[in-house]
Amino acid sequence: MKDAIIEFKNVSYKYAASEENGAEKYALNNVSLKVHEGEFLVILGHNGSGKSTIAKHVNALLLPSEGNVYIDNLDTKKPDNLWEIRKRAGMVFQNPDNQMVATIVEEDVAFGPENLGVEPSEIRKRVDGSLKKVGMYEYRKHAPHLLSGGQKQRIAIAGILAMMPKCIVLDEPTAMLDPSGRKEVINTIKDINKNYGITVILITHYMDEAAQADRIIVMDNGSIITEGKPKEVFSKVEMMKRIGLDVPQVTELAYELNKGGIQISQEILNVDEMVNAICQLK
Repeated sequence: MKDAIIEFKNVSYKYAASEENGAEKYALNNVSLKVHEGEFLVILGHNGSGKSTIAKHVNALLLPSEGNVYIDNLDTKKPDNLWEIRKRAGMVFQNPDNQMVATIVEEDVAFGPENLGVEPSEIRKRVDGSLKKVGMYEYRKHAPHLLSGGQKQRIAIAGILAMMPKCIVLDEPTAMLDPSGRKEVINTIKDINKNYGITVILITHYMDEAAQADRIIVMDNGSIITEGKPKEVFSKVEMMKRIGLDVPQVTELAYELNKGGIQISQEILNVDEMVNAICQLK
């Protein structure tokens, strides 16, 4: 297995005491995890589980109250590391409109590398290359506000790619998109992970997106309660439902069939696998 590019060591993060009850709230509680170079990791959890807090620690937008976070062996608590950390770990957020800074697509993608002080000739190469990677090169002269939601999110991803990070963290990037836009963005994420070796951390509440990951981490009340390959995690139907999460529909169907006395694999993630399992029953 490749080296860990991201490591959380006994990380806790607490919000300041609220005026109402004076109690401190832990958004993360003694979390330890490793993300390996080139991995496609999904983090699942209901609202308030701590998944977005993890994302913001990767980019050093938040710093641990206790414990340490290392990005490519750089400690996020050391102020001198901040610039290098943000070159290595890029962030894409939920609303693509909040990430657009220019009136022309290629200028928007150039914004990041310009801020890093990259030479103009190199910026030109990076912008063109990044737009090609996300399938948006032909739109380079377009106005971002005229694009669809899915296209805007792909431009946001291109803007991060132009900074040449080792890792991209995407915090519910498809939450505001229609099914077509969602599919565009997920295909783009999978492509840059598989074909360019960029480590991807995806936070999502869509189970069909999570099913495509190499590994899933499930959060609840600031802690990791289970992790593993998608088939391992989603086969724990009762546990997932207990913490308010769904599983893919075919996985739930397999679970219900088993409850009804039909012995069928519970590690089923898609329709094709379900069809094969049913055919084997004969």
